[in-house]
Amino acid sequence: MELLAPVGNLESFQAALDNGADAVYVGAPGINARNLARDLSFTEIAVMIGRCHDLGKKFYLAANSLVREEELPQVIQTLGRLDALAPDGLIVQDLGLARLIRRYFPSLPLHASTLMAAHSVESVRYLADQGFERVVLARELTLNEIDRICHQTEVEIEIFVHGAMCYGISGLCLFSSSLGGKSGLRGRCVQPCRRLYAWQKRSGGVSKGGKTGKGGKKRGGKASGSGKGGGQGYLFSMNDLEGLEAIPSLRASGVESIKIEGRLRPANYVAQVVKAYRLVMDCQEHEAAASLTEARHLVERAMSRRTTPGYFFSPQPAAAITPHHSGNMGLHLGRIGSIRQRADQCWGKLLLKQDLAVGDRLRCHVEKTGERHAFTLKDLEVGSQTAQKANAGEQVFLGLPEGVSSVRQGSPVEVYQVDVATTGRVSISPAERAAADQLLSRADREQSARLGTIRSEVCARNLEPIVAMEPVKPAGKATRRPVRGKTRPRPRVSYELWVRTDSTQLFKQQLPFTVDRYLINLTRQNAAQSGEIKRQLGAAAKKVVWCLPPVIFDQEFGRIRKQIQILIRSGFRLFQLGHISQGQIFRREKVSISTDYTVNILNSQAAAWVQAHKVADAQLSIESDRDALAAAVRGVRMVCPNLRLGLTVYGTPPLFLSRLSSPHFQYGRSFESPKGERYHLERRDSLTAALAERPFSLLPYSDELAGMGLHYLVIDLCGQSVGRREVEELSARVMNSGHFSKLPTFNYLGRLQ
Repeated sequence: MELLAPVGNLESFQAALDNGADAVYVGAPGINARNLARDLSFTEIAVMIGRCHDLGKKFYLAANSLVREEELPQVIQTLGRLDALAPDGLIVQDLGLARLIRRYFPSLPLHASTLMAAHSVESVRYLADQGFERVVLARELTLNEIDRICHQTEVEIEIFVHGAMCYGISGLCLFSSSLGGKSGLRGRCVQPCRRLYAWQKRSGGVSKGGKTGKGGKKRGGKASGSGKGGGQGYLFSMNDLEGLEAIPSLRASGVESIKIEGRLRPANYVAQVVKAYRLVMDCQEHEAAASLTEARHLVERAMSRRTTPGYFFSPQPAAAITPHHSGNMGLHLGRIGSIRQRADQCWGKLLLKQDLAVGDRLRCHVEKTGERHAFTLKDLEVGSQTAQKANAGEQVFLGLPEGVSSVRQGSPVEVYQVDVATTGRVSISPAERAAADQLLSRADREQSARLGTIRSEVCARNLEPIVAMEPVKPAGKATRRPVRGKTRPRPRVSYELWVRTDSTQLFKQQLPFTVDRYLINLTRQNAAQSGEIKRQLGAAAKKVVWCLPPVIFDQEFGRIRKQIQILIRSGFRLFQLGHISQGQIFRREKVSISTDYTVNILNSQAAAWVQAHKVADAQLSIESDRDALAAAVRGVRMVCPNLRLGLTVYGTPPLFLSRLSSPHFQYGRSFESPKGERYHLERRDSLTAALAERPFSLLPYSDELAGMGLHYLVIDLCGQSVGRREVEELSARVMNSGHFSKLPTFNYLGRLQ
């Protein structure tokens, strides 16, 4: 079993090798899902690959970001260079990137990223059939589920065993993207799950602004009160994963590689954690207990968050979240007692809980706002004297960065030590650099013509640009309300309107605008009412599309497959995939297949991938901005002109989906961030979902979207009331008539980062 370590720089690379890693992984420049301050250069990567191979170790590259259409030319150039460097594997999320590699760079071994949300035997089999040599499983799986996948598939399996845990299922989180376009699927996550939230007041609980009533209290920046009265806390901040105890079971299951998360973590973290796992992996059976104890001491010295076994031993781990704890990484040094301005320097007074030295990396956490400020300690005073180090128990003054110095007096600021001062730097020798640069230069020369040909085949050119238009303005107050039972035609524009619901209640009323297709979530309850749906809709039942969820765990797969068979026998022929692997269910069926936005299509190559799987209609990424959409549509028109494209333009999509249902959750309740952002929590089948309280809407831009070349627009009413008043307002928005409040536009008018 391989021990795979994260690398973000030369220091952590050397730390991984020195402490027993069998393999390392780094981010591919420009296309990896970690927002590093500086990507590793191709020269550094070439040197690392050489060193690894000289030692008989493996080297993998994470190319696991979603790719915008306009980025394809640079991606092709990057793949050409990586092909010349011959890494042992490329970890990929984007279906378009996978298609490029499989088609033009077949010597690059494909590994499926955990962002592909492979969570079942069927999803892993699909990826294996598509040429992936290794699959990194979703982190939400138990040891029993991992064992089943390993024994029922032939592909190599890789498992995360240590490091940060996302609350939402990887590949399905929109939370960060909804806060200004910083997509977690493109390595820009702002970690909204780590923030402090307050349950909204129901009776004697939290009121607006975060002040607490009878249901909870605030003390020392920590949160309490998760009962019915309200309260606040770090509701979704997951403790770190620590899988030391699971190693024997993973080895027995046949897992090929166990992986440590942390390409952003410092060398000290990599050294301590790699050493800990090496110790447990190599110990004899009679040494297991002692080795496990020693390994956990090493993990404590790595300055991570508090740790738990994650989902390994239960699909509902009780200790996964500690809501009263901020979830900061590192050793807690204490709380700043006061902040003083002295000359041009701001100083914070602190009673140390741990030893400290100049050069250590610190993080200040402002409790009231959730702000975090990381910095390297440059100025330290003990008493009134300048010092280079201080011991636990001493009172010190720290030189603070500008962000912390602006915090008003009295705001609690906690300080954490996240790395120790670097004792020495790892360098590349002149000979290594010269050899690497020579290899890269030769590859660029030899591949120039070939890469140019690939770009001409892949990248859209000479297609008319999409001109952005102003949104259609309402025509003034509606002169009459839509009459129940009568259909008012939409404006005459060339697009179809699809309406999605999670309840059959919508079919009991006639919408006052034309619906080209009805989408309904495939749940146990809805499937049981399929006969009633046919009775209510009559001939229009042929327009019903059954929407599969993006995650179907193995224990649910048999039921879903059986429900689909019943629906097909009942005459339903339209189905929407939530995960691209679900197409296997319909291989022998005469049905029409579409894909949901959860398939994450952001470029024409990804669209070509799904079309090759007999998909007729495909939604583009819901995260897309105006320019990204226009570029993707142009590319699709060139690469696969027969694929019909759609987009969800209205609704409250889940900002995250999670397997975890924690005891402190209050379903059906609203919760609010310190910045006043308000959401609510639902339990949807077997998953937890967070949704914004207000829907987003691109309906004012419907004509513009149709002008880009979109064939259909989706109105998603899941989780929303569909009473008479709501339907009338929705009709007015569709018709662009009447007066109604302005709604957010997700990323459409911004920039997807």
